[in-house]
Amino acid sequence: MTAPTAAVRDLALSLPAAELPAYLYDLTALAQHAAFVRSALPERVELYYAAKANPEPRILTALAPFVDGYEVSSGGELAHVAAVSPGRPLAFGGPGKTPAEIAAALGRGVRRFHVESEHELRVLAHLAASAPAATGPVGVLLRFNLTVAGGLLEPGALAMGGRPTPFGLDPARADAVVRRLTGASSPRLELLGVHAHLASGLPAPRLVAVAARVVEWAAALAARHGLTLREVNVGGGMDVDYADPTARFDWAAYGVGLAPVLAAHPGPLLRIEPGRALTAYCGWYATEVIDVKHSHGEDFAIVRGGTHHLRTPAAKGHDQPRVVLPVEEWPHPWPRPAVEGRSVTLAGQLCTPKDVLARHVAAPGLRAGDRVVFGLAGAYAWNISHHDFLMHPPPGIHFLGA
Repeated sequence: MTAPTAAVRDLALSLPAAELPAYLYDLTALAQHAAFVRSALPERVELYYAAKANPEPRILTALAPFVDGYEVSSGGELAHVAAVSPGRPLAFGGPGKTPAEIAAALGRGVRRFHVESEHELRVLAHLAASAPAATGPVGVLLRFNLTVAGGLLEPGALAMGGRPTPFGLDPARADAVVRRLTGASSPRLELLGVHAHLASGLPAPRLVAVAARVVEWAAALAARHGLTLREVNVGGGMDVDYADPTARFDWAAYGVGLAPVLAAHPGPLLRIEPGRALTAYCGWYATEVIDVKHSHGEDFAIVRGGTHHLRTPAAKGHDQPRVVLPVEEWPHPWPRPAVEGRSVTLAGQLCTPKDVLARHVAAPGLRAGDRVVFGLAGAYAWNISHHDFLMHPPPGIHFLGA
């Protein structure tokens, strides 16, 4: 895999063992990557960051110069992001908005809602009716669970639509919902367009094809009702390859591919909402091997921490990419255990066989006391992990660079 930067490597080796595990975030690398993504996108494409991927305040702040706004999916995320980045545009998504959360969002001046159901639309219409009129209409993007034909959702992709799911509106109800939204029963709501995040983990050509289908479908819906289509939101879903961390989503090809989609539909703004593909590469999870053991013909290395800090490999069923940093000093009077064979399973400290970060990976000569730095840990890592199981201490968090 791509080696950690010199600053990350030095910090991973210099931290005392008692201060491990630790998340190390390279903000300079994050800013450089976000700037490249921004430059690859054509005009009429807005970039929102999906805060669910990593809501660390310094991550949000580092991204601020490069994004047009933030997508939030709960009242908690809304309050958090609004406090970190006051005044920045927010889009409120998620399939389970409570009336209290919707009211709080309206009170904070949020004017872009991704509506997931007819019931949610009724709740929003009722609450928006009592919002201060001076704040203007409340913008709505109707999220539809569209079917994408033609084998565009390849094996390995995480399907969010195109089959029965809790996400979005059934497209069979599209015309009825549009009529309700644009009728007299919803005077404070304004239809902005369509939202359709259909899959995660797709390469650039597939995502371009999905975007083209979504825009075409949305344009046809608007035309049937004589409406101006102002926005189409195709979400995120850019592939991050944990098996080959040197590979990167082809943002340049994605931007080039979106240009003819926009040219074919000169009216609406296109919005994307990547999360993982923006921040995954800037984060590292550094830890120490505390034991090495041999069991039934296999080697196991037990590291400080585990999947209660870094849940991603257990959740996605992959081996987290990693780099071993050998440590020569061994300050203890007892012998230093080491891997006997050529491969080892890296496990954490939890009392469950599912606490595995990488299985049967090459690490010849790995010893207790060595450091292991797991890459691609800048998204869906600490913030989605089951922190309190067994009550181990939380990881440290360190930021390097800008």
